[in-house]
Amino acid sequence: MEKINSSSVRKTSHRDLTKGHILGNLLSLGWPMLISDGLNTFGPTVDMFWVGRLGPSSIAGVGVSGLILNMVNLGIMGINIGLRALIGHYVGRGDTEKAEHLGKQALVLSGFYSILITIILILLAKPILSLFGMEPEVISQGTAYLRLALVGTIPISLHMMCEAVMQAAGDSVTPMKISVLMRVVHFTLDPFFIFGWWIFPNLGVMGAALSSITATTLGMSISLFIVLSGRSRLKITLRQFKIDFSTMWRILKIGLPASISGAQRRFSAIVIMGFITPFGTLAVASYALLERIQQFASICNFGFGRASGVLVAQNLGAKQPERAAKSAWLAMGLGESIMLTLAILMLIWPRQTIGIFTHDADLINFASVLLKIMIVGYSITACEMILSYSLIGAGDTLPPMFFSVIIIWLITVPLTYVLSRFTSLGITGIWWGIAIGMVVSAVTFITYFRLGRWKHKKI
Repeated sequence: MEKINSSSVRKTSHRDLTKGHILGNLLSLGWPMLISDGLNTFGPTVDMFWVGRLGPSSIAGVGVSGLILNMVNLGIMGINIGLRALIGHYVGRGDTEKAEHLGKQALVLSGFYSILITIILILLAKPILSLFGMEPEVISQGTAYLRLALVGTIPISLHMMCEAVMQAAGDSVTPMKISVLMRVVHFTLDPFFIFGWWIFPNLGVMGAALSSITATTLGMSISLFIVLSGRSRLKITLRQFKIDFSTMWRILKIGLPASISGAQRRFSAIVIMGFITPFGTLAVASYALLERIQQFASICNFGFGRASGVLVAQNLGAKQPERAAKSAWLAMGLGESIMLTLAILMLIWPRQTIGIFTHDADLINFASVLLKIMIVGYSITACEMILSYSLIGAGDTLPPMFFSVIIIWLITVPLTYVLSRFTSLGITGIWWGIAIGMVVSAVTFITYFRLGRWKHKKI
């Protein structure tokens, strides 16, 4: 009797994304990703929801700490970006063995990065936050939250790596189920740890970090079990494992430009925060809240973007570039329709939108005015986000990095400074500068994607 290859069995049990109806493939892959990414994005929002009850200083401290954590996560995302693109291409070609080899190398790479960065930043947490020139109470709250939250970098890194392996191979349902469990645990534990409900200690902002770590560690454990035991399309076993630096470099070569692009975006957010801090704690808290609202509003962009990236990668691997392009444009159209609808709703009910995250009347009044300005940028963010994910799937990450650097440092940052300091706009000038930068970025990405050079990228 002919011996059946286990890799073939795992492969044929999943939908072939290089065939069939594009919309059907996009939706079947995208809706679980939408839920997964939405729940992952919802994690910091859950913290902000409960921390908002502690007052503006706690909101500002957790919000600024979130900028640092986002910078840390960009390194993790860089590894996973390269991993997704390469695995997608190999799965599209039908080469499961090489796809699994990539997963093994990414596992080691993710573990090393997360341990190193955690140790360094725990030691530097307070000095880094002190650079923002915020009030002592904000720095104190932020330092407590940041140091504990950094411990969660290790389980977050390994969980995200496993999630990338499963999704790039075409399995988006399993990561979704894990994300649902994680957020249920996170949301349930948050008020108990923050406010000291029942038998739990009153930990304040540190309680938010502890509940997140607990949930993420649970998710990491389940994800590793599924991937290492072969209960997903790809089986990442460490038997006969050897470090392959050339493969690690291939992952990083694709992921680093995207990571740099994200890092300089986050660094620009820190610079802009420096422009905001002289306007007071309400302004800082508003910035933190609007960042969370943008992330929450962009949930569909993350979901459709990641799905588009997988479809582009697998279809390019199967040598079907036009099908890859159609997948990306369709995903962008769906995402943009949803963003425009949300923008209109936020424009009609700005105070109610801000009120979801805080009950502080002064903060609601202040942030509502700024939200109306940011809606200009929010309404078009799907264009850039989804097309950037599509380019990532193609492995074409260098040009988008250059676009991002140029737009942010020659348009967005200068505008926020000039409009807030040298015009009558004052604090609102910062948000007008950000919104204008978003529009320019969307137009740039649409233009580049239409050129089609990414279709011929060799990775």
